[in-house]
Amino acid sequence: MRYDTPIYFQLIRQGMYDPKTGDYADSDPVETKLYADVTDTSTDTKQILYGDIKRNSKVIRLQQHYTKTYNRIRIDEKQYIVDFERKLRTKQILVVSEV
Repeated sequence: MRYDTPIYFQLIRQGMYDPKTGDYADSDPVETKLYADVTDTSTDTKQILYGDIKRNSKVIRLQQHYTKTYNRIRIDEKQYIVDFERKLRTKQILVVSEV
């Protein structure tokens, strides 16, 4: 496995009041860059997790646990949310789907 794909854990604070528009808007995301092994999710795993095969999902493997708070994960320009997480002794596996 090659841990060569840059991924960005994003923390987005919601509910910040914007006096210019009068609305509550999301803040700019605070990103933390890590390198991971990213692959497409197999058809069997999609069937087990989602019940069908229509979602764009990926499997992310990290060499160490990521313990900070985050809302989303960005890979290239696409945003993902975590559907399933498993922590092994030193590694962490995340199954994510596109937002």
